[in-house]
Amino acid sequence: MDAGPSRQQNRPSRMNVGRKLLMVTLLAACIAAPIAIAAEPERIIITNARLVGRDAAAQDLAVNVLIVDGKLSVVTKDELVIEPGNVAIDANGGFLFGQLALGSRPSFVILDQDPRENVDVLLDTKTHARFAIREGVIVKNELQAIPVAAPEAATKPRQWKAYTPPPIAVPIRYYDTRKWNKFETKPVSGLFIGALLLDRQFWLSQDGDSEDQVDDLSDFEGGQIRAARFGVVGTLNFKRPWRYTVFAMTHAYDKGFDVDADEEFSFADYRLDIPLLADLNLSVGKQKEPISMERLMGLAYLPMQERGAFIDALLPSRNHGLVLSGAAASDNISWAVGAFNNWIDSGESFSDTANVFVGRTTWAPAVFQNESNLFHVGLGLRYSDLKQPVQVRRTPEFNNAPRYVDTGEISADDQMTYSLEAYWRNGPYWLGFEYVGTDVNAPQSGNPFFSGYHVTGSWAVTGESRAYRKRSGVFDPLPVARPVNQGGWGAVELAFRYSNTDLTDGTLDGGEMDIWSLGVNWWFTRSAHLGLNYRYISLDRESLQGDSSGINARILLMLD
Repeated sequence: MDAGPSRQQNRPSRMNVGRKLLMVTLLAACIAAPIAIAAEPERIIITNARLVGRDAAAQDLAVNVLIVDGKLSVVTKDELVIEPGNVAIDANGGFLFGQLALGSRPSFVILDQDPRENVDVLLDTKTHARFAIREGVIVKNELQAIPVAAPEAATKPRQWKAYTPPPIAVPIRYYDTRKWNKFETKPVSGLFIGALLLDRQFWLSQDGDSEDQVDDLSDFEGGQIRAARFGVVGTLNFKRPWRYTVFAMTHAYDKGFDVDADEEFSFADYRLDIPLLADLNLSVGKQKEPISMERLMGLAYLPMQERGAFIDALLPSRNHGLVLSGAAASDNISWAVGAFNNWIDSGESFSDTANVFVGRTTWAPAVFQNESNLFHVGLGLRYSDLKQPVQVRRTPEFNNAPRYVDTGEISADDQMTYSLEAYWRNGPYWLGFEYVGTDVNAPQSGNPFFSGYHVTGSWAVTGESRAYRKRSGVFDPLPVARPVNQGGWGAVELAFRYSNTDLTDGTLDGGEMDIWSLGVNWWFTRSAHLGLNYRYISLDRESLQGDSSGINARILLMLD
C-alpha cells in the first residue's frame, strides 16, 4: 500500500528554504517586534553569534560582528574592544542568518535555534528571532546588553596587554578554554602556538657588476624551511595576572646584526610581563628592545615578507634585559625604556658584553582618530657602549641570499642610534615610514654614520583594517573577516615598499642598497597564508653599480 510521499520528501531543501525565506524572515521580524533603538548607533558590536554557513560544522563557529555607521566593518573570531558609547550585545550563542557583505548595510537575524536543524524557526520569527537588523538599523533586540567594564573590575583582562607582543600573534580569545591547545588551572594557564614558514626563491636577473659584487645568485635558489617556531604563552593567575612567553625558533626566522644565519634552534623569547600599576608594566627576560614599530611587530604580519634591510642591519632582534612601559593621555601616548646586556647568549662575561639603554615613545593624536582613520608617530633612542667589535651587514630583504652590504668588523667605543616612525591607517589603506640612523664612535674608521629608511604602503582589497594597540604603539595583523572555511575569500592585501640602506661612510665602503618591492598576501584564514614578493635591488659598492631582481613565494601555517 502506497502511503504517499514521506514528510522528508515534502520538506524543501534547507538551503532553498533559507534563500527563499531570508527576506520574509527579516520583514516578519520587523513587523512582529517593536523598534528597540530608534536612532542608528554609531558603533554596534555583537558578540558570540554562531554563523549559519553552508555546512553543519559552521554552527559551532562563534563570531563577533562590528557595524560602524550602519555599515558592516568586521566579522571575526577575535574579541572586539568595547568602548564607552558603543551598543554592545551578547548573542549568547544564537544563530546568525542573513547578509554579511563587508562595507554594505547588513540585514540579518539572530535565532535561538539552528534553522538548518529546524526550518520551522524561519516561519515563526516572532518566537525565535531574538535580534534583527535591517539595512544597518536595529529593529528588534531581546538580547542582553554588554556593559563596559569599569577599570577596577578588570582584574583578569582578556587581552594580551604586554608592551611587546609574543613572537606569534596570540588570538585575543586565547582565554577560551574550549581550545584544544589551551590548558587552564587555578595557578597557571597557557596556550600552545606555533608557526611554520616555507619559502621558494627564484632569482630573475643579475647583471655583471652584481655578479662581481656578490657572486652568482643561482646558488641561492630553491625551496627552504624559512622558519619553525613554537612555544607557549599564558598567565600566572595572581590577583593581577602576570603574563609569560616562552618560544623556541630557528635563528633564520628573525635575525638582526647580532645573529648569523644558521638553522639551529634556540630559545628566542622567555620573559615575564608583570603589571605594577594601572598604566605601568615591567617585562623581564629575553625580548625585543623597545624601538621601531617594524622591529616590534611580528614578521609574519607585516605587509612584506621581510623587514626593511636597514632595520635588521642596525637593530638587534632580541636582547636580555628589563623594559618598563606605560601609557598616558587616555592611552594615546605610549612610552617604554629598557636596559639590556646580552651576556647569556654571547658567551662572554657580563662585564665584557655591551650595556644597552633604549627608549621609545609614540603618539596617536586623538584629533586624527575615528573608527577607520589613525595617525601614529614614534621616536626612539638606543645607546650601546660596544665592549666588542661590531659588524653591520644584511641580505637584500630575501632570506635565501648572500649579504649585499657589509662593513666588516669595526673597533668602536660606543654608538648611538636614532629612530623616527610615522604611520597612517585609513580603513583598508596603510602607509608607513621609518628612519634609523646610527652614529658609531670609531675614530680609526672615520666615525662613520650608517642609516636607512623605508616607505611602505598596503591596501586590503577585501576591506579589512588593521587594529592599533595604543599601549604599545603597534598595529595588529590584518584581520580575516570572511575566511575561506566560512564561505568567504579570506583577506587579500597588495603592498609596495621602497627601502634604502647606506653603510658607506668614513673610511668604510659597506655599500648603499636601494630596493623596490611589490607584494601580494592572501590570508585564507588567520592561520594560513600565501604570499609573493618581488624585489628589484640596486647595490652601489666597490665602485660598481650592480642590479638584480628576484621573487619569493611563501606559505605560512600557524597553530591557532
